[in-house]
Amino acid sequence: MAELVEVDDPADPRLGDYRDLRDVQLRKSFEAEHGLFLAEGEKVVRRAVEAGHSPRSFLMAPRWLDGLADVLARTDAPCFVLAESLAEQVTGFHVHRGALASLERRPLPSVPEVLAGARSVLVLEDLVDHTNVGAVFRSGAALGFDAVLLAPRCADPLYRRSIKVAMGAVFALPWTRLPDWSTALDEVSDAGFTTVALTLADDAVPIEQSVAGLDRVALVLGSEGHGLSPRWQAMADRHAIIPMREGIDSLNVAAASAVACYVTTRRTAT
Repeated sequence: MAELVEVDDPADPRLGDYRDLRDVQLRKSFEAEHGLFLAEGEKVVRRAVEAGHSPRSFLMAPRWLDGLADVLARTDAPCFVLAESLAEQVTGFHVHRGALASLERRPLPSVPEVLAGARSVLVLEDLVDHTNVGAVFRSGAALGFDAVLLAPRCADPLYRRSIKVAMGAVFALPWTRLPDWSTALDEVSDAGFTTVALTLADDAVPIEQSVAGLDRVALVLGSEGHGLSPRWQAMADRHAIIPMREGIDSLNVAAASAVACYVTTRRTAT
């Protein structure tokens, strides 16, 4: 069972995993160096632990202890208990969900492992906003997709903001990074998927038409600013568009992913 450790000093060195959470660059380097990630909120903490990630420690306000009592009973990791005002001094923001956990990262699976048995996958190229990455994961998980592949420069799905927006979907949906951006879509096609790129290319057809009759589909989405790179557009098997009213040419990538996932999971395969 977790040891409950009451803390009254926000400078306590044992709280290092939780310090300065608003400093994105610092946190990215710190978490990579120490092989950890943070989960925020009772539901997300629970889902991370149930997905098999080993806790390093917990940080909670007293009123959240009962809600996670069963999780704390199954681990030897310490639980630092402190007032919410002190937690804010440690983290740099108001922890309104009351509970944080620091957990160990696991080695990423290979691309073939993630694709094994999958029929519908998302492939993300250079999405750099953690909120968008989390939202795409949440839509994919909710709408029946089986896996996510990320280009090397995509934002980290295990960054706190990504996990929070995804509501823990990053623990439910298998994912990994593509080792080589330049040949990534060829690797997905070789695995038996038809790659369907969401793009405003002149030859793009409505998404319903693009995915109709396909068995294994890989939806390909590009970055927030410029969309898909010319290379990935050229490598994709098909180009698709979400039809819109005149004068509006695109959706935010997170919104586009939700629409495309909804249509794709309802396709009729031949």
